[in-house]
Amino acid sequence: MSVTITIQDLIKKYGDTTVIPELSLEIKKGEFFTLLGPSGCGKTTLLRMIAGFNSIEGGTIHFNERVINQVEPGKRNIGMVFQSYAIFPHLTVKGNIAFGLENRKLSKAEINAKVDDILKVVQIEPYKDRMPKNLSGGQQQRVALARAIVIRPDVLLMDEPLSNLDAKLRVDMRNAIKDIQREVGITTVYVTHDQEEAMAVSDRIAVMKSGVIQHLGTPQEIYQRPANVFVATFIGRTNILEGSITKSAGSYDLQFGSGYSEEMTNIEVPKSDSKADTLNVQISVRPEEFILTEDQTGMKATIVHSVFLGQNTHYFVDLASGQRVEITQESKTSQILEPGQDIYLKVKQDKINVYDAAGELNYTRGARL
Repeated sequence: MSVTITIQDLIKKYGDTTVIPELSLEIKKGEFFTLLGPSGCGKTTLLRMIAGFNSIEGGTIHFNERVINQVEPGKRNIGMVFQSYAIFPHLTVKGNIAFGLENRKLSKAEINAKVDDILKVVQIEPYKDRMPKNLSGGQQQRVALARAIVIRPDVLLMDEPLSNLDAKLRVDMRNAIKDIQREVGITTVYVTHDQEEAMAVSDRIAVMKSGVIQHLGTPQEIYQRPANVFVATFIGRTNILEGSITKSAGSYDLQFGSGYSEEMTNIEVPKSDSKADTLNVQISVRPEEFILTEDQTGMKATIVHSVFLGQNTHYFVDLASGQRVEITQESKTSQILEPGQDIYLKVKQDKINVYDAAGELNYTRGARL
């Protein structure tokens, strides 16, 4: 049980339109791997190609050493969990979970043993004799998950499995899914458009746009050093500021366009761009990467309004340029800044990301603290 999935130069077309152009990717054995991106980016299309539900116009998909391009979906030994649960309304919880095992002609004793084991894993044993209509959304999703993994598939595929649940239940279920996946050790490919969900459950994430992987890495890598501006703005919240970098002795001076600058020692400019002494850049500053200061060499800003969220307060401020940005500060008793109040901002220079003028290349290097 559990395989390495290797995708080489995969192409998907609908008529003359190419929706996935020569995508290559390796998903490790036992890994929880997430395809993340906005609607229409190709993530579900790719999942359905792995499942065998969509045709392949070029390239190959391997399960370990086995090419599965022409293998029927029913013979790929995959488990699938859908957005709509797709559990049988006329069968009990136990009957739903046993369905795949019965199709595999196992003995009644084997089926009962496997069903009882998986009921404990997904923690729905007390509901085994209930009908689906008498279950909550979270309980139904656990039934769908149990049915998918009780057959001991090589690969578990999950397509937006939590999108029909309310916010609190989504958090509970994503934690449960990750725990269950770790316990059973199945190679899992998970599709979502929810970046927080992806960050919470994944070993690695592929952020997709227009059928192309923009960044592949761990949640920490993608959040801290996103490959381009698209990834920076899609993963979490960030502010994109315009500025420039100028060569200095052993470093670069980063200018924010308001007289404020920072010395950057972790900038690496490729040779193709390094001939110019000054380069225009885009700067990604997440709300928590701003520093409030009384030092007037910082960027002057004016408080527009605030949102108190317990431990942190989010402020929306206007810079002198007129650009509105979001900053996050730890909440302090009786110290909420008032609308109209002027403040000065600096940045955590080791945390921010600096991109080329087009926003396609991250000039920032090095591990973040």
